[in-house]
Amino acid sequence: MSENSSYSEIAEAIRSHDSFILLSHIRPDGDAIGSQLALGHSLEAMGKTVHYINEDGLPDNLSFMAESQRIQTPPAESLDVDVCIALDCATKPRLGENALNAAAKAKLWINIDHHMSNPAYGDLNHIDSTSPATGQIIYQMIKSEDMPLPDATRDAIYVAVSTDTGSFQYSNTTAATYEMAADLVRRGLDVGTINAQIYDSNPYRKIELLRSLLNTLELDNEGKVAHWELPYSVKEQYNLKPEDSEDQIDLIRGIDGVVAAAFFEELEDGKIRVSLRAKDDTFNACETAQLFGGGGHARAAGIRMAGPISDARDKVLAAISNAIS
Repeated sequence: MSENSSYSEIAEAIRSHDSFILLSHIRPDGDAIGSQLALGHSLEAMGKTVHYINEDGLPDNLSFMAESQRIQTPPAESLDVDVCIALDCATKPRLGENALNAAAKAKLWINIDHHMSNPAYGDLNHIDSTSPATGQIIYQMIKSEDMPLPDATRDAIYVAVSTDTGSFQYSNTTAATYEMAADLVRRGLDVGTINAQIYDSNPYRKIELLRSLLNTLELDNEGKVAHWELPYSVKEQYNLKPEDSEDQIDLIRGIDGVVAAAFFEELEDGKIRVSLRAKDDTFNACETAQLFGGGGHARAAGIRMAGPISDARDKVLAAISNAIS
């Protein structure tokens, strides 16, 4: 079905089944992993059996989260589960081939997300592009349906929403986001400790990466477009992990006068991962990403395209220039 399912419809489906596999997108971020852990612990408190699966596993920078070791890479065989819940993933292929195989026996698919480009690929779908994070949707569903909210769920929701709102800085942050955060604090969330774990625990290699990126930084369109790039050789040089490059693009989006930022990253298979960011309504990152088969949000979107990096850069920068002219 393409129309949005209500929280009560999804909660009814959850209550009437016993075993679940929770999936999130490849190269998971805080919202992906946080949403899995948040919902999963609520389901377990209801007595459900839960498998937490991600194609790429748990990023090192999120290993501080309670019970995060439960996030596993896909097993070779499909799991015997009733329901698959896809979280924070705009398209089904972005869950990954092995993860999809792990969920192949699920009889019911539930799709919960906040990406505007999500085509509603589940049997039950709740897509809310006005929500700043999938974690906030999980919180609202748990509250509205009186589902359990244990401490591990509380902390995971905060990580999910904080990371996807730039620590509550982005324009997608709503009054409901702050009200949610206040409720989580009242429930015992240790804001100082968890913020330090999220934002103040960077490995040195991530700073070496930043130095390398800055050496490639260029401004185009009279200072309105900032872009930099990461060849695969640099990733090998510094032994980088996928999560090391997350959110680095926010630094160049923050340059005064910049309305669009692009980050071109060469992957091991030679394809180019392009991250796009918009500062304001002058540029819609999602619309430009969709020109190349990508998608996301108006302010943050992504593409995977053929290399080499120079070709991808020329094509995407031309599209950005056209969009803001």
